[in-house]
Amino acid sequence: MVRKPYLADLPGAARIKRRNIILNMLKYSDNEAYAEALRFIRELTAFGINLGLGRMEALLDRLGRPERGLPVVHIGGTNGKGSVLAFLRSILTQAGYTAGAFISPHLHDYRERVTLNGEMITPADVVAGIAKMKPLLAEILAAGGEHPTEFEVSTALALDWLAARRPDFVLLEVGMGGAIDSTNVVTPLLSVLTSISFDHPDYLGDTVEKIAAVKAGIIKPGVPVISAPQPPEAMLVLRRAAEERGSRLIEVGRDVKWSRGRSSAPGTMDYYGPGRVFTDLRVGLRGAHQCLNAAVALTAAELLCEERGADIPGEAVRRGLAQAVWPGRQELIDCGGKRVLLDGAHNEAGMRTLAESLREYAGTDYRRERLIVCLGVLRDKEIEKMIALIAPPAARIVVVRPDSPRAAFREAADLAAACLGAERTEAIEDPVAGIEACLREAGPGDLICVTGSFYMIGAVRAHLLNKE
Repeated sequence: MVRKPYLADLPGAARIKRRNIILNMLKYSDNEAYAEALRFIRELTAFGINLGLGRMEALLDRLGRPERGLPVVHIGGTNGKGSVLAFLRSILTQAGYTAGAFISPHLHDYRERVTLNGEMITPADVVAGIAKMKPLLAEILAAGGEHPTEFEVSTALALDWLAARRPDFVLLEVGMGGAIDSTNVVTPLLSVLTSISFDHPDYLGDTVEKIAAVKAGIIKPGVPVISAPQPPEAMLVLRRAAEERGSRLIEVGRDVKWSRGRSSAPGTMDYYGPGRVFTDLRVGLRGAHQCLNAAVALTAAELLCEERGADIPGEAVRRGLAQAVWPGRQELIDCGGKRVLLDGAHNEAGMRTLAESLREYAGTDYRRERLIVCLGVLRDKEIEKMIALIAPPAARIVVVRPDSPRAAFREAADLAAACLGAERTEAIEDPVAGIEACLREAGPGDLICVTGSFYMIGAVRAHLLNKE
């Protein structure tokens, strides 16, 4: 198959794509119709988080069931969903296939949620999509139904837009949980479960087993499923669910092996899959955990080859993994000669991974004389455990308030002060003011780490890129 041109082939493509997010956001900020569509979407947050599929099914019925027949790869789990999606999308597009995607949340611009080959949905298409939805939402209410939530409307908009463009593959990221998440209306080609850990206990359950049972809801009868390594209690749940539904289960770490690359260079790995072996693959996203995410994505690409006879040449695999881009995940930005590491470690497992990366790469990418942390977290997370993980390597912590009604500010500041000492902590509500305080304090040999909620990472990232 002749490979289609792809943006990542261009010099400096990663930097271009990073800047385009900001430029596009600014370009359309004065578009009244687009701004009105975004206001409508934001107002839907008044319906809160309301899990269940009834509202979603009612909306899709009125849209003509656009999800039916979509060639979906459904990606769930707790941590690593976005990274696996980014690696898989990059492999597929390097092989010449069109890959649509739906993700959440966005960092800067709502349109990041719905893409085709990495290119965002246009403002005009968002406006048209919302205009199409409004009378259908009114019909649902008139029939006595519940109003769909913001996430359900966003999911429906994405499915409808992607169905009209008929991509070769659609990469669909689960929002929360799995069984009753609004994305769980599809019958996919393949289901993928990244690492499962404790998160959203108020919605998903208070044990890893209960959370795994909810996330296993994306396993469909007869549809193969790939799982990253899991805690033993979670893996037992997934194995039982796959067996009950007659789904082939491929476990990365057991059926598929990966290891650090033979060259031992940071960010390289060897891969031993069911059909192929690769040595010294370069992984474009930072952090030792990204080799695992890359192995999960490559396993998915292999299974898609098997299921659909898709041709994915070895060179497309190498380029795809090396050129994958996923902003805000262990992303290093140079800001006036000062290095800033952005990582949306929004729960305990994510913070543990960040702390491990800070240790492992202390002599290379994450070298520093001091580590200055800018931290913003949400109230429904395990705040005490998260701070206990990031405090030991930190010389100073600045706590900020994410732009969310669930933000934890004063309690996080008090916990940070208890861990690190009051003289080495500071509470600054505004995230931009917080990162500016970190930049003023940091010396040329220091590393600033901005971590926690994506609601905060996006605001800080936009500010830093504008400063650049």
